Amino acid sequence: MAETDAKWIDSISRKLNVLLSLQLRILLNDKEFGAKRRKGAADMVSYLASFGLDAKDIADIIGSPVTSVRTLMTPTRRKV
Repeated sequence: MAETDAKWIDSISRKLNVLLSLQLRILLNDKEFGAKRRKGAADMVSYLASFGLDAKDIADIIGSPVTSVRTLMTPTRRKV
């Protein structure tokens, strides 16, 4: 039963990541979000990490390798 639950949760998580990814693309075209300058991967990682998402989920959402996202999430690299 626990294995079925884990598969179900993973499936929902992937679907939510797709929705977040689409929403982020919409947000990046928003004039207020990008008013100062174009947002890069570091800004997107910081933005998503502020919501408590882990590196794997953020990597899925922005289409970057997990190792790169983890590097960007290190305290010395993060702008929170």
